Amino acid sequence: MNDSRSADTSPQQLADEVTQAMWPRDRASQGLGIQILSVKPGYAHLTMTVRPDMVNGHQICHGGFIFTLADSSFAYACNSYNANTVASGCSIDYLAPAGEGEVLEAEAIERSLAGRTGVYDITVRIRGGKTVALFRGKSYRIQGEVIAGLQAER
Repeated sequence: MNDSRSADTSPQQLADEVTQAMWPRDRASQGLGIQILSVKPGYAHLTMTVRPDMVNGHQICHGGFIFTLADSSFAYACNSYNANTVASGCSIDYLAPAGEGEVLEAEAIERSLAGRTGVYDITVRIRGGKTVALFRGKSYRIQGEVIAGLQAER
């Protein structure tokens, strides 16, 4: 095989390749300053610093930005197997405020994966501190791959 990928690529190597393929196309996360700390099969850990343009009239981080950080973490976790996967539903509970300048961390953990559906729990915390939100995402695998043709090469 002339390709750098081989049939014995580990699940972690696959998750890394998928992350590298998704990131350049993920302009929403990039635009919010989200950074990827770690992606593993069924897992993702992302961060985002609360900017001045992310605070609402109460001078706390707007819930939509917290949701987006959690949703991005969910996306990287559930796509880590290279099967195109989208959200079929999600919910969030806001537990505490986050302020301007604070760094938020979203950690997504796969709880169930059966057939085409999965369930992921995402915890959003202020770095080194309190939990800000709990997000649950339900995923659904659609046709195709993040890296087209990769499964056929293996």
